[in-house]
Amino acid sequence: MVLDNLLEGGFPGILYALDVRPGRVDASGVTMLTELAAVSDEIELAVACVPIGRTPALLEALGHHGVRAVILLRDDDAGDVERSDLAGVRERLSEIALRLGIRVIGPDCLGVAVPEARLNATFAAEAPLRGRLAYLGQSGMLGAAINAWSRGRGIGLSHLITLGDSVDVRLSDMLDFVSQRTRAQAILLHIERITDARHFVTALREASKRRLVLAIGGSRSSVSERLGVAPTPGIPHRAMILDAALRRAGTVRIEALDDIYDSLEVLTRIGRGYRGPRLMIVGNGLAPSLLAADALVLGGGVMAEPSELTQRALIEAGLLAEGWPTVPLDLGGAARPEAFATATRLLLADPGVDALLVLHAPTRLAGSVESAEALIEAAAGASRPVLAAWMGHDDAEEIQQRFARANLASFSTPERAVRAFLRLEAHRQAQAQLWETPALAGFATSSSLRARAQALIERARTRGRESLTHEETGQVLNAYGIGIAQSEYVQSAQEGMEVARRAFGALAVKAVHAEHCLPFRERDHLDTRGLAPQHLSLIQDVATPQAMFDAIERLRERVAECHPASELYSFCLQPMRRGRRSLSICTGITQDAVFGPVIVFGLGGYRTDVLRDRQVALPPLNMALAAQLIERSQVYQLMVERLEGRQGRLEESIQRLCRLLVTLSQMCADLPNMRGLEINPLVLEQDELVAIDYALDFGEPVRQAIRPYPEGLRETLALEDGNRVVLRPVRAEDAALIERFHARLSPQSIRFRYFQHKAVLSRKELAQLAAIDYDREMAFVLERHEQPRLDDDQEVSQAEDGSGEMLGVVRLNTDSDNLRTEFSVIVRDDLQRGGIGRRLMEKAIDYARDTGVLEMHGRVMADNMAMRGLLERLGFSLRLDMEEQVIIARLSLNPPEDAWQRLRLETSPG
Repeated sequence: MVLDNLLEGGFPGILYALDVRPGRVDASGVTMLTELAAVSDEIELAVACVPIGRTPALLEALGHHGVRAVILLRDDDAGDVERSDLAGVRERLSEIALRLGIRVIGPDCLGVAVPEARLNATFAAEAPLRGRLAYLGQSGMLGAAINAWSRGRGIGLSHLITLGDSVDVRLSDMLDFVSQRTRAQAILLHIERITDARHFVTALREASKRRLVLAIGGSRSSVSERLGVAPTPGIPHRAMILDAALRRAGTVRIEALDDIYDSLEVLTRIGRGYRGPRLMIVGNGLAPSLLAADALVLGGGVMAEPSELTQRALIEAGLLAEGWPTVPLDLGGAARPEAFATATRLLLADPGVDALLVLHAPTRLAGSVESAEALIEAAAGASRPVLAAWMGHDDAEEIQQRFARANLASFSTPERAVRAFLRLEAHRQAQAQLWETPALAGFATSSSLRARAQALIERARTRGRESLTHEETGQVLNAYGIGIAQSEYVQSAQEGMEVARRAFGALAVKAVHAEHCLPFRERDHLDTRGLAPQHLSLIQDVATPQAMFDAIERLRERVAECHPASELYSFCLQPMRRGRRSLSICTGITQDAVFGPVIVFGLGGYRTDVLRDRQVALPPLNMALAAQLIERSQVYQLMVERLEGRQGRLEESIQRLCRLLVTLSQMCADLPNMRGLEINPLVLEQDELVAIDYALDFGEPVRQAIRPYPEGLRETLALEDGNRVVLRPVRAEDAALIERFHARLSPQSIRFRYFQHKAVLSRKELAQLAAIDYDREMAFVLERHEQPRLDDDQEVSQAEDGSGEMLGVVRLNTDSDNLRTEFSVIVRDDLQRGGIGRRLMEKAIDYARDTGVLEMHGRVMADNMAMRGLLERLGFSLRLDMEEQVIIARLSLNPPEDAWQRLRLETSPG
């Protein structure tokens, strides 16, 4: 079957068939072989369809023969390996691939098809049409379904790649390949499991910057647990974390199979032609139009309002009666095809209309085909998106094909059309987040602060604990500037009575024991009222010394009964806090088995139903991302209701919460061995934010899915003139700093850096320069302040007001294989030839060498003599490219570690 597909697809290369039984394939155009040694040519790709038990030996043989790319297809006849042995086979395949430098897709996949290369190495029923949509997925059957649908709609594919249970090539590898080395315009991504979260998120962010990306997959039920992935404490289901990752990557998630087709329909037909959220709805029946309008408004969309000029034109054309509503526009059941055409032309000319949805229900006065042709003619050449929903079964296929040929997005119902349109707005919002350049604000850390917090954790570890006590966690929060409630800790009921005598009001007392000090324990030890375990360790409204004595003794008994193995540390006494407008919040950090630290935010309290409002985000967070996290929660809606009419107070409260979330994000980076931190409740009152109860535990260090700001790369330098400056990685908040720096550059310096005149940087260009992905990019800026501050370690510290001046910057852009990095450097004109360029380049070289990059390269204009001289002094080799009249500079940093790196370095362009 695979050979048939290769032959029918017109594969232009030489095909060899090894060990194929007679009669299984038409041998025309195929060289039949009985042994691999008979092949003298270099084999570029091997496609294997053999029982799984035979794949290790076959892969070993292919590797020794020099094959470097292998696809292991699914073999439904394979019954030679028990399910319990499959993991062992996979391990052997992975070891062979790594040892021999082979890239392997599979086993258990549909295969790979690249129509442009006339390669169809799949067992799909039909070959994909040639186009610009790439399917990358772990499910071969979904890939086959997408291929069948796209053929029916006349939509071509650039790639059909299914990985199956791949032992080597990952989804992130394919994302890098398709987004960087092909002409695909859109990518449909199917996700079943992620193993390397950082590589995946990095590759997805990079792909989303270049292509339209849709994603489907990720279980929203207990299936994830059955797949062997542990549940993540503190959240209802792990799919929330995948959602958060997709949001950070500028990618739209699709919920259902029907939505895939509709979303692809609208994105491939309209894509980057999307202008905005204002949708105008017009149809030949009020009921269908109202259904569409309801779907739009409930989905968060915006109804377009035609201008008075457009309304007058509609009235004059007989399409609207005086005084009748125009939203949605009902043409009436008697509307003929020309009415659809006229309404379409008038509405598309209205500047208040971003997109147009035309609905049609079949009547004898307005035939479906005739009305469709009228719409196609009227919408030809339109600068705004046009969507069509033609209801009815008769002529449906013909009408769909007519719309497809005219490149109009069409749907079978009004609701499906609206949902698809809303995907465009979701994609716009995701892209806006991807290019966010927030204002400078947040939390500034220092090495002494990190050391103090880490010391508390290490002390607890040496005492055999995996968590901090309530008092120790409070010390950590206090050190990070998070306000905590006034607390006193006692060991006995008698000590508690003394505190109660001094108190000026009622107290709350909680038992601090080992179980209580573990974050996110909602699922365990629930009482008959559905209360979480923290509530069992708490007694409120203790007003007298005797009541305090009784409360402490009662809590001691509860702990012994409900948590007999839990060590009792102390009792925490806090003043009762009450306020009509106070709000209880739960926030903190949990740890996912794949994505690492995750920021949690939502309603707080001791009832387990607060889980319903848990919202999550991947660190690192800035103020803008923190605000988006808050706005997704019920907390935000309650804040709006309670602070209605007091916009200033609402903004202050949101800013206060944002700063706290950014601080939690910084803690993820500062304390990589922190497993979880729960603050519940965190009380938001009129003028303050106070943590009442909290817990922190720790384990082995983990890394974040998105690399955090590399604070450890900051250093203080003394320039040749004696001035002390800070050399640090760039931040997303540096957009304004970069803009001021660029404004002080001469036209020649700009030409030397960008190879063209660029007087002003656009908003997107500033975002590209400031909001970098530290996993593949790096930029070091040299910054000077008139009055530099000193932190606790007597080092120059960053100014939080953005008042510094940028002296120069060096940038590195590393390929996805971490083989080569391209540099660029620029120094302010009045500071050139003062040693700054050399300092920046030395920093970049040291960084690239330390991260394992093999080679640094860059392009320098031939007349940039100063830069050429600097590069020669740093050991670069220089070569003149006569065609482009530029100097190609190269510097070897590290030797290749294996055969695959040597091969890639020799064969890949650089």
